[in-house]
Amino acid sequence: MGDKTHTHPGAAGRATAADHPASVRNVVLVGHSGSGKTTLVEALALTTGAVNRAGRVEDGGCVSDYDDMEHRQQRSVQLSLVPVEWDGIKINLLDTPGYADFVGELRAGLRAADAALFVVSASDGVDGATRMVWEECAAVGMPRAIVITHLEATRADFEEMTRTCAEAFGGDDPDAVLPLYLPLHGPPAPDGHAPVTGLVGLLSRKLFDYASGERAASEPGEAELPQLDEARSLLIEGIISESEDETLMERYLGGEQVDVKTLVEDLERAVARGVFFPVLAAAPAADGARQGLGTVELLELITRGFPTPLERAAPRVTTPEGAGRELRMCDPEESLVAEVVKTSSDPYVGRISMVRVFSGTLRADQTVHVSGHGMTDRGHEDHDVDERIGALSTPFGKQQRPVTHVIAGDLACVARLTRAETGDTLSAKDDPLLMAPWEMPDPLLPLAIEAHSKPDEDKLSQGLARLVAEDPTMRLEHNQDTHQVVLWCLGEAHADVALERLRSRYGVQVDVVPHRVSLRETFGGRAAGRGRHVKQSGGHGQYAICEIEVEPLPGGSGIEFVDKVVGGAVPRQFIPSVEKGVRAQAARGVAAGHPLIDVRVTLLDGKAHSVDSSDAAFQTAGALALREAAADAKIHLLEPVAEVSVLVGDAYVGAVMSDLSGRRGKVLGTEQTSGGRTLIRAEVPEIEIGRYAVDLRSLSHGTARFDRRYARHEPMPAQVADRLREEVRAAP
Repeated sequence: MGDKTHTHPGAAGRATAADHPASVRNVVLVGHSGSGKTTLVEALALTTGAVNRAGRVEDGGCVSDYDDMEHRQQRSVQLSLVPVEWDGIKINLLDTPGYADFVGELRAGLRAADAALFVVSASDGVDGATRMVWEECAAVGMPRAIVITHLEATRADFEEMTRTCAEAFGGDDPDAVLPLYLPLHGPPAPDGHAPVTGLVGLLSRKLFDYASGERAASEPGEAELPQLDEARSLLIEGIISESEDETLMERYLGGEQVDVKTLVEDLERAVARGVFFPVLAAAPAADGARQGLGTVELLELITRGFPTPLERAAPRVTTPEGAGRELRMCDPEESLVAEVVKTSSDPYVGRISMVRVFSGTLRADQTVHVSGHGMTDRGHEDHDVDERIGALSTPFGKQQRPVTHVIAGDLACVARLTRAETGDTLSAKDDPLLMAPWEMPDPLLPLAIEAHSKPDEDKLSQGLARLVAEDPTMRLEHNQDTHQVVLWCLGEAHADVALERLRSRYGVQVDVVPHRVSLRETFGGRAAGRGRHVKQSGGHGQYAICEIEVEPLPGGSGIEFVDKVVGGAVPRQFIPSVEKGVRAQAARGVAAGHPLIDVRVTLLDGKAHSVDSSDAAFQTAGALALREAAADAKIHLLEPVAEVSVLVGDAYVGAVMSDLSGRRGKVLGTEQTSGGRTLIRAEVPEIEIGRYAVDLRSLSHGTARFDRRYARHEPMPAQVADRLREEVRAAP
């Protein structure tokens, strides 16, 4: 790598449909918000000739952050696909948002890609969230490389940042993270900072100067040789230590000169196997320049070092019924298996599905089987339907460039698949198959919403259905207890984007209202009640009297109804009517309008009339008796308690445990896990963790994650219950 001279390919660099999986590279860009991922994509697009000037396509729009919402928010909020071409290789660049709220888009990018570029800012360093993504990639053996950006920053130091990356990403083998090039600095500016104007290739021992706006190769001067030789020796040792040739290290240590061709081949194999992680530098092109610093070197690494789709182990494939199925994955002649990795809406085209084809060939106008399973807990119904493929295209900014087919290993967009959702599988109509879904984080921030007006109410249901179909990290809940519509999101930014999409894409204006948890009521002690429903208004009247006793039961008992009537005081046919009335009143609540649970209601006595008694009358009497018993008893409010598991770095354990205690939580225990992290298990009232997804991120600097599940309802402390009642009374 680094020993070829490239010229600007002009319009020929624009991507078309690939003709073989070996000529495709799928690369996802990962890094924290502001690290320079989108700028790097635009620089690569410029170098390959896919755009006419920095970050612009023919219509003047951005090549990556082209959505109007991204312009307004001034950050990436969705996965973007930018296909470019270099040396006859189609490169699908997948630009992901860096903000933690959009980790679903990142996971989709990881699913669609075969290798990852970790973009690290020289001025900001490596954050905890980026380390966690690195560990995810390591767990599945995904090949990775590191690109250091923002070298123009005053205090940027490439060598120091390389050491930081080796410590953060190298794990037990920091020598597996080494630079392939060293920066070449120009004359110092008035502030003393010397700008980076070129690179020195450690293997090729050549200097690549970008000062003119295009890459120019030359031999290094005497001043660069000492630093170059030292770094070159470290790189060679790092490459040889990961070589599949076990004799190469012995030969090298014995003084044998290893030729550059062998080193480059071993480097490419080590990168593709995911055991060596080269560090490169990159910067956008200056105004009027055609090539940004390091872009050619990066394109060489992608095309020669990153694996083809043929080298990727595909996800498990089954029939929709769950039977295993063996396929020659990434074979264009095999049965079709493709996956929807992203769903979006266009005001003119309608629904657009970005798909990765893992097997077979997807063709325009063919009929495919759409399978969606395993997402019912997120508001997505299981479905198996046949749909006709609309137009196929490769996206480029706001443009959609038509293609006739998409082979195994490639990505493209499909228009007007009305039932397909993110995570669904597309397969042959006569051979339906299903891919195992990828793991998505649970949305744990509730957003309760109401339609702003009657016209909005009419459109709300359809708008919400489309929203959750696009985003599998969002869950829709229609809470039967609180009668609220709740969107569960990953964070505040995620919620803001959801509201804006409802308004701008689907024309639905909503109001955000306080989220209410599902409280319950129960009796604090024994109580008796008499329900008397006697009315006479001409003709048949209404006559029913019943006497009950209510006593509390242990948690989880529900409502127990006991008949102890003797002597036929309440005729047998009306006893079920009393029970029905009691249960209906319990569901409505007896004090604050929350369902009554965990009590035993005993019917002791009553009276009936031979003509005026009826089923309806005894239902009413049962409800009245329960209300009267509640009027003379102490009613406890019960609140839901969640079992919470927090995975947090050891440095933040004390702060997290203190915060949980402040939320009335009970810490049940801690457990040391790998990677310097601790798992904290606790029980916390749900009313205290409504915004925990936001607060925990702030507390741990984005490095912690948690999950929760309902445990039980238990009595709320009196002072908390009194405060809640006051808030309800004060509400308009």
